[in-house]
Amino acid sequence: MAVESIDLKIAIEKPSPWGRELTITVPADHVERERAAALTRLAKKVKLPGFRKGKVPAGVIQKRYGAAVEQETIERVIGDAYREALRREKLQPITQANVDRVDYRSGTDLTFHVGFEVRPEVQLERIGGFRVKRETPVVADEHVANVLERLRDQQTLWQPIAEDGTIADGDRIVVEITPMEAEGPGKTRSYQLVLGEGQAAPSIENVIRGMKPGDAGDFTVELADRPDDPASEVKTHTIHVRVMESKRPERPALDDEFAKGVGSFATMDELRNHVRADLEAEATRDADRQAKTRLVQEIVDANPFDVPTSMIDDYLKRIIPDAEDEDAEQLAEARRQVRPGATDAIRRMLVMDRVAETEALRATPAEVDARITDVAERLGRSLADVKARFAKNGRLDELANEITEQKVLDYLTTLSTIE
Repeated sequence: MAVESIDLKIAIEKPSPWGRELTITVPADHVERERAAALTRLAKKVKLPGFRKGKVPAGVIQKRYGAAVEQETIERVIGDAYREALRREKLQPITQANVDRVDYRSGTDLTFHVGFEVRPEVQLERIGGFRVKRETPVVADEHVANVLERLRDQQTLWQPIAEDGTIADGDRIVVEITPMEAEGPGKTRSYQLVLGEGQAAPSIENVIRGMKPGDAGDFTVELADRPDDPASEVKTHTIHVRVMESKRPERPALDDEFAKGVGSFATMDELRNHVRADLEAEATRDADRQAKTRLVQEIVDANPFDVPTSMIDDYLKRIIPDAEDEDAEQLAEARRQVRPGATDAIRRMLVMDRVAETEALRATPAEVDARITDVAERLGRSLADVKARFAKNGRLDELANEITEQKVLDYLTTLSTIE
């Protein structure tokens, strides 16, 4: 039940820059109306001997369930009054509300106290007039070569190794490994790996290296008790290894035929130029993003403000969430190490949000629809279908935030010099 029409009395105290303590008073007549509504709701559901369902008199309900009705009434009134107070005072809590000092007697006003923290009220004295250096992006020949090598990897065919061939680094194999314990063979397990990429213990790779397709045998290897712990004790084990499958990569040559197979490129030079152009475009976009990030940091540094501890803690819990198998001290240390960066990230976010608010730069529904329309056209789907999917996945707000951020960055860029 909304309480907009109720003459709430709201007293606000600010014990800290972002702390807020509200004392809210709800008139007695509103509390009584809410109590009567609670009785009515309960009467419709209760079944008592001698009465038809929904026909139990309010007096009988009050006598039997009075304490429960009283509790429900107080909780509902407090919740409604709190939300209405936030709306009237334009407050945005960032912590769970702490309700205490509830004062109520039947027939009197209900008064309660609630404490919480709000988003910092960022005051920006200067947001322009900065000079930021933009790095000149450089795309080296090796960057182009790396992309071409990845394209070769994608076109690689895996061919069986000849029976008289020897398994070497780079080969993809399937092996069965059986621990040979004193009491007898253990459980056989199958593994697929590319030899030489560290996917198995070095001692096991050394055993496999030099074997031939179909080979099998017993070998002695040195294995750490806990492979992920460098200080773990190393012990000697006997294992039975059988090569079940072995294939060698057949990588295509970087020639015109390769270029034609990758896409609509007539020659290798055409493909190489296309890759370079893509890398240069991405490097330019990255340089622009970095320059704008530095610009926002300049604004943050020029307008110092504190950030609530609770806001930092909440941010850290999102980027480094709790895990059941995580050591508490290690988790705390990880969060401690990234805390300064998290604090700066929150400051940048608050500055961006403040500029969006003061300059009316928040994304409009039309802008969000236009962006979704672009996605729908690329996917060959209807706007309604893509928008419904975005809404289901919680992407609409994320998309609106992306648009808002870009608008703010574009605006701030006009107020400073990026050279």
